[in-house]
Amino acid sequence: MSLKRYLILAVIVLMAVDTATAQRSRNSDDNSSAIAKQSYNAFAFRNIGPAFTSGRIADIAIHPDNRHVWYVAVGSGGVWKTENSGTTWTPLFDKQSVYSIGCITIDPNNPHRIWVGTGENVGGRHVAFGDGVYLSEDGGASWKNMGLPESEHIGKIIVHPSNSDIVMVAAQGPLWNKGGERGFYLTEDGGKTWTKTLGDDEWVGVTDIVVDPRDPNVVYAATWQRHRTVAALVDGGPGSGIHKSTDGGKTWTELKRGLPGGIKGKIGLAISPQNPDYVYAAIELIRREGGVYTSTDQGASWKKMSDAVAGATGPHYYQELYASPHDFGTIYLVDVRMQVSYDHGKTFSRLNTSATHSDSHSLNFLPDEPDYLLLGTDGGIYETVDNTESWRFIKNLPITQYYKLAVDDAEPFYNIYGGTQDNGSHGGPSRTSDAGGIRNAHWSRVLGGDGHQSAVEPGNPDIGYAESQQGYLNRLDRITGESVFIQPQPGVGEGEERFNWDAPILPSQHVPSTIYFASHRVWKSTNRGDSWEAISGDLTKDKDRITEPIMGRTQSWDHAWDLYAMSEFSTITSLGESPINADVLYAGTDDGLLQSTTDGGATWTATEVGSIRGVPENAFVNDVRADLFDEATVYAALDNHKEGDFKPYLVKSTDYGRSWTSIAGNLPEVGMVWRIVQDHVNKDLFFLAHEFGVYFTIDGGNEWIKMKGGIPTISFRDITIQRRENDVVGATFGRGFYILDDYSPLRSLTPELLDQEAHLFEPRDGEWYVQTNVSRYMGDDYYSAPNPRFGVNFTYYLKEGLTTLKAERQKMEKELGDADIPFPGWESLEAEMREKSPAIHLEIYNSDGELVQRVLARTSKGFHRINWNLRTASQGLINPEQTRGGGFGIMARPGTYSAQLVKIVDGVSTNIGGMVEFDVVLLREGALPRKSDSEVLAFRDELQEFSNHVQMLNNEMDEAEELLTAMQLSLSRSATPDAELMKDLHDAEMALKALDTKMNGNLPQRELRDVMPKTVMNRISVAFGGLRGTYGPTAMQKDMLRVGKEEFKVIHDEFHPLMHEVIPALAERLKSNGAPPVLGLDHD
Repeated sequence: MSLKRYLILAVIVLMAVDTATAQRSRNSDDNSSAIAKQSYNAFAFRNIGPAFTSGRIADIAIHPDNRHVWYVAVGSGGVWKTENSGTTWTPLFDKQSVYSIGCITIDPNNPHRIWVGTGENVGGRHVAFGDGVYLSEDGGASWKNMGLPESEHIGKIIVHPSNSDIVMVAAQGPLWNKGGERGFYLTEDGGKTWTKTLGDDEWVGVTDIVVDPRDPNVVYAATWQRHRTVAALVDGGPGSGIHKSTDGGKTWTELKRGLPGGIKGKIGLAISPQNPDYVYAAIELIRREGGVYTSTDQGASWKKMSDAVAGATGPHYYQELYASPHDFGTIYLVDVRMQVSYDHGKTFSRLNTSATHSDSHSLNFLPDEPDYLLLGTDGGIYETVDNTESWRFIKNLPITQYYKLAVDDAEPFYNIYGGTQDNGSHGGPSRTSDAGGIRNAHWSRVLGGDGHQSAVEPGNPDIGYAESQQGYLNRLDRITGESVFIQPQPGVGEGEERFNWDAPILPSQHVPSTIYFASHRVWKSTNRGDSWEAISGDLTKDKDRITEPIMGRTQSWDHAWDLYAMSEFSTITSLGESPINADVLYAGTDDGLLQSTTDGGATWTATEVGSIRGVPENAFVNDVRADLFDEATVYAALDNHKEGDFKPYLVKSTDYGRSWTSIAGNLPEVGMVWRIVQDHVNKDLFFLAHEFGVYFTIDGGNEWIKMKGGIPTISFRDITIQRRENDVVGATFGRGFYILDDYSPLRSLTPELLDQEAHLFEPRDGEWYVQTNVSRYMGDDYYSAPNPRFGVNFTYYLKEGLTTLKAERQKMEKELGDADIPFPGWESLEAEMREKSPAIHLEIYNSDGELVQRVLARTSKGFHRINWNLRTASQGLINPEQTRGGGFGIMARPGTYSAQLVKIVDGVSTNIGGMVEFDVVLLREGALPRKSDSEVLAFRDELQEFSNHVQMLNNEMDEAEELLTAMQLSLSRSATPDAELMKDLHDAEMALKALDTKMNGNLPQRELRDVMPKTVMNRISVAFGGLRGTYGPTAMQKDMLRVGKEEFKVIHDEFHPLMHEVIPALAERLKSNGAPPVLGLDHD
């Protein structure tokens, strides 16, 4: 800091000592390392979608006064809003603590107030949990958690039609364990306090509520008793039933007359808007049976109308009922394919939903359009305006739920593959050469069903593997597009093969044609799955799921068991292979075992996960991963959330899995770990797929750091590294794929590096090509995901930011709080106003040491990323009025370059951060051989020099015209009229305009854009086309340069005497006339 700046700030600094000392004291309480205290938002993930299959919709609310405004509760992807019926979308819930949504409600008294119930309202094996109810009072712009944090799953929220302080909540309660906040909750103070009035403290919650539109004190509620474990689902019990309140939910009476007794499952309710005496109920009974019941007397008695029940996945996954606001007696039953009854539930038929995805979850109506329906499914949102004759798919919501992913090493850009919840398995590019980004059309569905693990043969991107549920393994051929079923089969007398719903696939890193697959035993194929050999016996505990405790004890065969859409149990869930020794293999199970072999499967050693300190007895093995550097080291990510335990369990072994220690470090207490991946260069750098994001460590797991850049609150179910590109690729369960482009700077993080003034990290090489743009003018609903920024992307670090006098003064004043702020003095303020802000530039040099471009960089402290778009600095003519910018030159040629950060303070330039080298490489050769670099550069230099001459002449002509106009004005004000001089000035002006026509074309034709003879400027424009691509100038473009120069010479030779002889002579005559002086002419 200069002495002057020090004096200016001295007083303020002294006054701020106490405040600064207090701040340092607060910071000293933070025990995290210097590395963990940094912000890593510069390492921003890039969401690449896709949106072509969308994802599961839990609920939709349409604005009562504006039919084009929808609020969408995504089962596993937050809350979204559209203000134009789905043309564009805004995510509203990205910064909240959870991502799983069960329901959404607009306050009927104030449509700016939006209530959200978190935690999905279905009982599926894959659902995530919530943390209560949220309220937004500004249309979703901000949110506040209003309580019930232990409810985990909210079925419905209803706001009193005339009193916004009265809100009713159907809390299903925890799915995976007993207790929590489950039941009917009522607030009469807008959510400040809640009262539970229905439900028990163990297994019975409330799943649905309907209110009599004539009297909001009349409320019907459906209770639901259920419990799911890793082994089974009991979807019902004696606690399920229908209840009625006549005092707004304060007290309840169970309704029984005409309803089935005993064990009941999930119940959906609806009430007729036309005649609220009619109440409808869809009731699940055991073994996926049930029926629709109708009451015509406000619930006093019921009649079974039909055996209709939501099937397929099971009633626990659907079962909502909707009564039409347009037709009395018409009700809709949510199912795998929506059912509809036009006679109060007596008969049902399937809606025409052949053009929509299966598995419906929500249905919306418009009060004045009887043919309108808005449908939410496992595959997104569909809209019909003609009573299901046709459907519009909302194809721009990137909310796909991916379980697993794989990447290949295709050139020039690698591809990503992944399996989804109910939307098959997909494949698509990590980036494209299109400036419009990655479009839905770039993606394809490679396999149907519930997609799960995908894999690619190492070194061969044309061979891949994908599976649907229960281990239906297929080999994929990218050349033919065919898939071949290759699931290993048991031999004669071997019994059934138990495959997990998400069975693990593992291509060998040693022999590309060898793959491993697992059921309850490990299978090996040496011919890409054409034949298989079991290399283990049963590696699980071989439990019978029916004998496992559920709802607190073992249950009778006659209970409400539902195993239909559920994984087999006692299965292998993860496989690992040492990249150092092909005989070292690992397997993890869903019933709490870690298995290892060091002899290729001849013998296996089991470890009970419960024997590992701090790990529950039967924890599910999400991932087992061999170390890349040490044969004996292995890592495992364990999961106990299906026992209601959401803690992270991450362990490491250094003796082939015989003993284990925790490396969960400082991970949050809530949030499962799904996948761990190790960097292939720095053995201590790991990335972790976590229930609420991505973490990394640079010390082998002692300290974990959350990555926040570009990531919403979402579950990352899988993560991998594309080694060629140094990219981290993540699969989220509700927001598609994410890529962190070039994470390599994280490898070199050390306290010593962070103590440097600055550091410039070596970038990834730049690809040299011209971007296409084929997706223009497609409308605002056209989905595309971004590519990485074109060119070379640099990462740099600044220990301290650069600041200005003004910023330093304002910072000190802010630290004074409410104390008096001293006046800095007029001289200091003037120094602030005249100061030139400090700057940092990234300077790019070619292999000859020539500066080719200077890029303005951020000056704040911390990590930053900056892009060079491969354009050289413009060599075009600079206007004196131009202070910055001025466009770009041509693309730099392929070759080796270097880069350097330069700090500029008070006009003094200082190199900081070190110099790095990188290459700009040709992405692909064209069909024709391109021109040599020397030929292109020579053409560029000649054309640029000529273009500058033309611009200078044009500028001189403009100045001459302005001068002649001013001279004529001067003469018009002269006390001595001179008609002859006036005529000569006019003739000179006309001669100048004639030259302008030769240079730039006929003025009226230019105005109308009419076809006219080529001008010098036209020829320059055509010639510059030879510098816009990778091919180089054609003979025609070279000829345009030659002809343009010849035509220019004629114009120049005519202009020179006019400017340097005629106009000066006219100026002398004007001076002799005694006319007022003209700025720009010489005057004594």
